[in-house]
Amino acid sequence: MERLQKVIANSGYTSRRHAEILIKEGKVKVNGKIVKELGTKVNINDEIEVEGNSLAKKEDKVYFLLNKPREVISSASDKKGRKTVVSLINTDKRIYPIGRLDYDTTGLLLLTNDGELTNILMHPKNEVPKTYVAKIEGNLSPKEFYSLKKGLIIENRKVIPNYVKVRKSIQDKYDIVEITIVEGRNHIIKKIFESLHHSVIKLKRQSYAFLTLDNLKSGEYRELSIKEVKKLYSLHK
Repeated sequence: MERLQKVIANSGYTSRRHAEILIKEGKVKVNGKIVKELGTKVNINDEIEVEGNSLAKKEDKVYFLLNKPREVISSASDKKGRKTVVSLINTDKRIYPIGRLDYDTTGLLLLTNDGELTNILMHPKNEVPKTYVAKIEGNLSPKEFYSLKKGLIIENRKVIPNYVKVRKSIQDKYDIVEITIVEGRNHIIKKIFESLHHSVIKLKRQSYAFLTLDNLKSGEYRELSIKEVKKLYSLHK
């Protein structure tokens, strides 16, 4: 017997956290009956439906590292018919992105059908570092740079970067800033610079934990090695 949300996550349908939300919203059925109680235990013979979809039995796990292009949605599907990151991966498995990058943001994105790993990488307590390169309008003043390094209050919560460096500065035009954070909130990099009155012109994620883009071109991807997957699992605290 295993908890329902864990079974859903292990099936590759979605992350455990999102599975809990779906259960609370009454979008999960076990043997034809809606279940809203977290922690409900099921066995291998139970028929589980999620959002009207019959849950597939446990399948082999796959892991992909994608260099996400601009104007691609970080989702498995899109109601507006826009291209999604999943459509860029040639696989017969039902994969989904771990976290998201904005429509106009490029760079490293992981995709998998492993709900357990997704939960590890997305959980705030594990503090997975992510490094971005941002091209911002204008130039950071010494005072702004100091404030950024010391941490800023964004939506009532402090964000302290692990690392900040101005890679390039064109006077009165733009700065290119490298910044590493463990935060996972939506649009957090843009919000950081907007709080300093600098809009983000371009944004790219160049690393995730120990993983980098290496020589992958925009739109290209590769599978993770077993060693890399085990190392990602070791980030669990």
